[in-house]
Parts: sequence; structure tokens; C-alpha cells
Amino acid sequence: MSEGDLLHVVTNDNISPARRMLGQGLIWGSAALLAGLGCAQMLQALGQHDFGFQNWRPTLYAYVLWSVCLCAGQVLIHGERGKRTLFVLPAALFVVSLTVFPLLFGLMIAFSNWNLSSPTGRVFNGTDNLVQMWHDPFYWNALGNMVWYLLAILVEYAIAFGLALLLAGQIRARKFFRVAFLLPLMLSPVAVSWMIGKSMLEPRFGPLARLARALGWENPAFFETAWMAKATIMILDAWTFIPFMMIMLLAGLQAIPKELQEASRVDGATGWKSFWEVTFPLMLPVSITAVMIRIIFKLKLADIVINITSGGPGGATDTVTSFIFREYRERSNVGYGTMLAMVYLVIIVILMTVLMKLADRWMRPRL
Repeated sequence: MSEGDLLHVVTNDNISPARRMLGQGLIWGSAALLAGLGCAQMLQALGQHDFGFQNWRPTLYAYVLWSVCLCAGQVLIHGERGKRTLFVLPAALFVVSLTVFPLLFGLMIAFSNWNLSSPTGRVFNGTDNLVQMWHDPFYWNALGNMVWYLLAILVEYAIAFGLALLLAGQIRARKFFRVAFLLPLMLSPVAVSWMIGKSMLEPRFGPLARLARALGWENPAFFETAWMAKATIMILDAWTFIPFMMIMLLAGLQAIPKELQEASRVDGATGWKSFWEVTFPLMLPVSITAVMIRIIFKLKLADIVINITSGGPGGATDTVTSFIFREYRERSNVGYGTMLAMVYLVIIVILMTVLMKLADRWMRPRL
């Protein structure tokens, strides 16, 4: 082995027991301090005992101290191998601080009665928020609406796939149409809701309402009935995000080797048969990725609903996110709103995990 290769070999350091014990003492001592301060501040937050803490900064400082001691302890215990962990460990600790602590703080609020208009402030109420959620028909109505919104993704996917096939072909002004179809994606949902939902679909003076009256619709009201309002919201949301799916599918179509398509034509597979037996199976990985990302965006649907209908009429267009938003803004019910958000987060995690498992199981025989 040459001298240059020896630079990439990590040898076992001669670490004394005293040094290893010092490293373990630093890690466990700082961890005990962090756990003690965290438990004390949690008890004070729940109203069990007053330790005199003004805020959560002592726990933050203890976490920073534990992080430094953990990094130093790795070097003291493992030597050169411990130094290699320092390339990853600080970043991991930083990510934990940005995810775990807000999650724990959110859970603490979720099990509290905290209304910003109440003079008593935040009061721990156990599982009362869960019981209230279980008997809340508006929350279950919003969850039911989300099922319809998610089913609309199948139609959006079919339209996006058709547009991608169209733009992948040799048509005139192909570059112009690509830019034109991407324009809705460049607009924010808030702009779409005000430009179309509040202006063009306005029942008295909106241009689309006038066109509808000219075509024979006496009283064009796009948000008056439940089914019409829900369908209009679906169309506006689809118009905004179909270009996103289209551009992903178009990239997948352009990545398919032309030799495979030419070979299918030689074998007699043309038209629909070529699409179903060659193009569609090759596009499955891209299609599943596009649909999964679209589901994530759909589960966050709120801004269009909030700006146009505020969940009406009668909660017909409500989404879980818009309902939680109203709990925070209109009712100032921070505790109950946080509980709804936490439960919705659990539902999203379970749903996406199941969908990814099913997609992986469905894709495995085809790869």
C-alpha cells in the first residue's frame, strides 16, 4: 500500500480509560442537566410547580451545552473516528432543534385550553380538546371534503398527461404553448383567488357571469350551491397546479429513448396500444412521483378557499387547513386549533406512508 493510500485509513487510537470516562461523563452529565431543566420547565408550564422560569431559554442553553458536550465526547471516546462524526453530528443536532422542539411545544399547546381572548391565559385541560374534536361535525365535514379534493387529482393527472403528450409531439408553436400552459403555475393561489374567484366569477359584474347570462343562464352563481362551489374550487385549484404535473410528465416523456418507441412501431404497436404497453409503463415512476407531490400540495389547500368562500356555503368547500385557520384567526382558539393541526399531521403521515408502501409494492413487479 502506498503512502498516499494510508491517508484514507483510520487506525484505532490508543484511548485511555480515563479519557473515555471523561467523554462519557461530559455526555451523560450534560444530558442529565438538559433532562432536568426540561422536566422542570414542563412541570411549570403545566401549572404543577413554579420554579421561577420566565421563558424557555434555560432549556435552549442546556440543549446547546449538551450538543457541544456530545460532539466533544465523541472525539474523547472514539478518537479519529469521533472526529469524522463531527461532519454530520452538528447538522443533525441543528435539524433536531428545528423539528423536535417545535413539535413538543405544539403538543403542549394542543393539550391546553388557550384562547387569546381569555384573561386566564393557557390552562392545561388534558384530553378535552380531543373530545371536542371527536364531536365536532365541522372538522369531520372538512375531512370528508378532503376526500373529494384528493379524488380530483385523478382527473388532474389525466389532463396533465394529455397536455404533456401534446407538447411532446411535433406541433406548431410548441414553445409558445409550453410557456402559455405554465403561466398559471407562475401565479400564487392568492392571486388566482382574487383575479378569478373574486373578479371574473363575480355574479353581477364579472365577465364570466355576463357570458353565462348571454348564453342563457339567468342567475349565474358559481358559489351559491354546495356542489357548484366545490366544483369551482376544484377547477381553480386544478388550473393552478396542473402545469406542475404537466412539466414533470413532459420531462419524463422526453427522457424515454426514442429507440423503444421506434421498436414498438416496428412490432406493430401504434396509437393507443403503443401508449398503453410502452409509454405508460415507462412513465409510471414519474407519474407516481407527480401524483404524490400533488397529493401533498392538495392536503395543504387553504388559500383559495379562505379568500373566495371562507369554507361556505355551509362548510361545503371547507378544507382541514382552512378550518384550522379560522379556529386560530376568528375564534382565537389556539389550543383547540393546535390539536386539530396535530391530528391532521398524524393523518397525513399515515396516509402518505400507506400510499408510498402501496406504490412501491405496485411498482416492484413492473421494474
